[in-house]
Amino acid sequence: MPSHNVDYSGEPQARPETRVAVLDDWQRIAEHSTDWSALTARAEVVFFHQPLGSSNDVVNTLADFDIILAMRERTAFSNDVISRLPRLKFFNMTGRRARGLDEMLRRGITVSITGGGEDGQDTAEHALALMLSAARRIPEGDASIKGGSFLENVPPGFRLAGKTLGILGLGLIGGHIANYCRALGMNVIAWSRSMTADKAAAAGVEAVSIDDLFARADIVSLHLVLSPETEKIVGRAQLSRMRDGAVLVNTSRAPLIDEQPLLEALRNRRIQAAIDVFNEEPLPAEHPLRTAPNVVLTPHVGYGTREMYQIFYRNSVENILAFLDGAPIRQYSSANHLT
Repeated sequence: MPSHNVDYSGEPQARPETRVAVLDDWQRIAEHSTDWSALTARAEVVFFHQPLGSSNDVVNTLADFDIILAMRERTAFSNDVISRLPRLKFFNMTGRRARGLDEMLRRGITVSITGGGEDGQDTAEHALALMLSAARRIPEGDASIKGGSFLENVPPGFRLAGKTLGILGLGLIGGHIANYCRALGMNVIAWSRSMTADKAAAAGVEAVSIDDLFARADIVSLHLVLSPETEKIVGRAQLSRMRDGAVLVNTSRAPLIDEQPLLEALRNRRIQAAIDVFNEEPLPAEHPLRTAPNVVLTPHVGYGTREMYQIFYRNSVENILAFLDGAPIRQYSSANHLT
C-alpha cells in the first residue's frame, strides 16, 4: 500500500519525485518492523505484498520507480530485467548475495545491502527445528489430531542422541548447528571444500569426505554457498549413499540439490527430507514436492524472525536515506563485499 505525505492542514501534498518500491513483503511485516516516517517525508513508498510474477510483470510494475528495496532473492533481477529499468538509480537488498548485483553496478546503479544483519542463529535454529520435526514426525502427528484421529498412520520417530549429523559447509550457520547437535548427544561429521583438520577440531567435528558423510550420516544438513561448483552437489550418487530413513535438511539454497532424484527417493520412502528453500518461490501449487511423502516443508522462513526483519528494514531505511543525502552507506562493491 502506498504511503502518502500529508501536510498539517490535512491536504495531500504533491507526490514526491522519488518513488520507492518495497518488494516481497509477503508476510506484511515491513511497515511494522521499523520507523518509515523519515523516508515517507521525502519519497513515495509503495509496499508490495504479493509476488510480481513474470519478468515482464516485474518490469511493468517497477518501471516508474527510482529506488527498489528487495527482500533477498524473492524477486529475481536478471540482466534483461535490469536493462529494462532505466529509471532505477538505487537498489537495496537485505542480505549479502544475489544474482544481478554486479550487473547493476556495471550500469551505474548504486547498490547497498544490509550485510545480512545476522550471526546465523536464526537459520541454524530453523534447521534444528526441521531436523526435530522430521525425526519425531511432528507434521504427521499434527495433521492426524487436527483430522480427528490420534496415533493412526503416525509412524514412530527416532531419537537424535547417539545418531550422526553430517554438515555440508562448516561456516557460521554450520558451526551453530554443530554446537546444537553435540548438545543433544549427536556425533557430528562435516565436509567443505575449505575444510582443514584445525578448522574441524576447533568446531568439535570430524572432517570426512563428502562420500563418507552421505554414507554415515543419519541427518545431512546443507549450509553451502551456491556457486557453479556447488550447484546440484547433492545428486543421485550422493542420495543413493544415504541410509534408509536418513533425513536431508536444506535451509540454504534449493539448487544445491538435484530435485528429480530427490523426488524419486521420497516417493520410494527411502529417505526423509526437510526443506525451506525452493527453485521457484512461491512454490507452485502443482509442484510435486507438495504431495511427496516423507517431507517437511516450510516457506523459506529460516532467516525470517521478527528480530531479523527489524534489522533488515531499519538498515534498509538508513541505506536509502543515506543515498538520498548523496552519501551512500553499506555499499555493495564486488565479490559480495561491503565498502
